[in-house]
Amino acid sequence: RVRRHIYTPARLRGSDAYGDHPNPIGYGQTISQPFIVAYMTQRMEVQPGKRILEIGTGSGYQAAVLAEMGAKVYSIEIVPELADHARTVLAAEGYGAVQVKTGDGYKGWPEQAPFDAIIVTCAPADIPQALVGQLKDGGRMILPVGSAVQQLVVLERTGDTFLEIPDMYVRFVPMVKGRDD
Repeated sequence: RVRRHIYTPARLRGSDAYGDHPNPIGYGQTISQPFIVAYMTQRMEVQPGKRILEIGTGSGYQAAVLAEMGAKVYSIEIVPELADHARTVLAAEGYGAVQVKTGDGYKGWPEQAPFDAIIVTCAPADIPQALVGQLKDGGRMILPVGSAVQQLVVLERTGDTFLEIPDMYVRFVPMVKGRDD
C-alpha cells in the first residue's frame, strides 16, 4: 500500500522505483531496498499501537511502512531538507501522525521515550548508548553496526539485561553525528 516512488524526490526518480535496490534521495542518502525495509520491520515484530523510534528518516518510506502497520512512529533526520521532504510526503500520503524531528539521531528522542522498538536506518560505528537507554523493557532495537563492514544487530532488552543478536551483513550509509551545541 505504501507507494515507494512517491518518497523519492521527483528529480531523482528513476524508471525502476520498485526494484529491490536502494535509490538515491539526495544529500548523499538513499531510500533502502524494499527487502531490507521489510526484513528490518519483520525483525522488530511491529504491532498496532507500538511506539517506534526511527533514526534516519531519509525519504520517510520506512516510517510510512511502520505507520501502515499501525505503529506510532517518531522519526529523526539530521538533514533538514530531507526531514522537510519526509514531513510533506508523509502528510500527503495520509501518514500525518508520523512525527518527524530534525536532529541528531545519536541523541534519540528522550522526551518521547521509552520506545517499544528502535530502528536505525544508517550505520553507526558502535551502538549508540543514548538509544539503548530509550528502549522500553521488553523492547527491541535493530541497527547496522560498523564502518567498512556492517552487520545488522538486534538488541533485546529484558530489565537491565541487553542481549545482542548478530544478524546478516549489510551496507548502509553512515550515521551522521550532529555538532555539539
